[in-house]
Amino acid sequence: MTQPPGTPTNSSLPGQSLFSRILAVSALLAAGLTAAYLTGRVTAQRALITNDEINTVQVTQGALPAVVRVDVRIRKDQLQQGDDPNETGSGFFYKPNLIVTAYHVVQYQESITVTLYNGKRVNASVEGVDPGIDIAILKVSGASAPKTLAFGDSARLIPGQKFITLGAPIKYNNFIATGVFSASTRSLGRSDGLGEEVGQYFLTTATIQGGSSGGPVLDSRGAVIGVADANASANSLVPGVIGAVIPGDLTKQSLSDLEAVGVPQRGTLGVTLVDLDDLDPALRQLAGLSSNQGALVDEVPAGSAGARAGLRGSLKNNKGQLLSPLGDVIVAIDGTRVTSSFDVIRLIAAKRPGQVAALKVWRNKKEVTVNVTLLKRTLP
Repeated sequence: MTQPPGTPTNSSLPGQSLFSRILAVSALLAAGLTAAYLTGRVTAQRALITNDEINTVQVTQGALPAVVRVDVRIRKDQLQQGDDPNETGSGFFYKPNLIVTAYHVVQYQESITVTLYNGKRVNASVEGVDPGIDIAILKVSGASAPKTLAFGDSARLIPGQKFITLGAPIKYNNFIATGVFSASTRSLGRSDGLGEEVGQYFLTTATIQGGSSGGPVLDSRGAVIGVADANASANSLVPGVIGAVIPGDLTKQSLSDLEAVGVPQRGTLGVTLVDLDDLDPALRQLAGLSSNQGALVDEVPAGSAGARAGLRGSLKNNKGQLLSPLGDVIVAIDGTRVTSSFDVIRLIAAKRPGQVAALKVWRNKKEVTVNVTLLKRTLP
């Protein structure tokens, strides 16, 4: 077949096989691309292959300047012999001098420094805390945010959406990980008593390891739709591979409350509770309870929302042991059955001061309804 003018033929490169010619052309292309990188002529869009890669690079390049590493010196009274006195977490600027991080990172702080995107280190102090959802606000001195991040709408997330996490896992600064919003869960089974007022955690395949806590979780638009909090694993011997995220809407509401009032304004009964499953079966039987699902009202402080609504607490002997008859046992809230004190705390926390919660309680061996008007929280 006749070749068009100027088309190379097998005889154009004497002594070379087709494979060697392909290698030569590939080497020339690689050299050209390297030179282009060195002279800055290749843009991210041209160097990347897929639209998703382009999106990830654009979002992370825009957001990373707002992300910080948080280094905490822990108080001596909180350390056991051999403990590391240093704690590392992550955070991000949401205002020029205010940073969001995880409360458990700074809970026992003696001093705090943050490392900015450019490596500069500055001092920080705790401005507000919300242990109920494991969030804290830090205030920095001697620096202003090179970038701030805005919150998106986490209520509209759909499983399968891309999540991008930024932070300092295992002290690697400016670390980027991607995954998806996999599922939601009501409880992580935490042993530290924090985050009990998180209605639902987001679970993700994106990396969240030690040091990631407090870092932003972004959607593909670059909006904050959550805060990295923890990772889940089958047991304490296996590293967690599932990341747990505090929803952005809940965080945003808390930040507003902390700045305006100094304390979060989620609903609370103001009473102490005991899981029904933790009671002596004989006590449950005396109370006429056939189930171990519910929460016993233990103490009802005067002036609390529970006290104003007439909730009845429990009697104890001088050793602190519960006596019969028991106090009220909460078995449902607004028609939703509860299994434990955690369910009660979570469902009540979803409301705001002034709203009413309809509690179904077991009292004197029958169910009665107690309507509780939730009160504004005040500084301790």
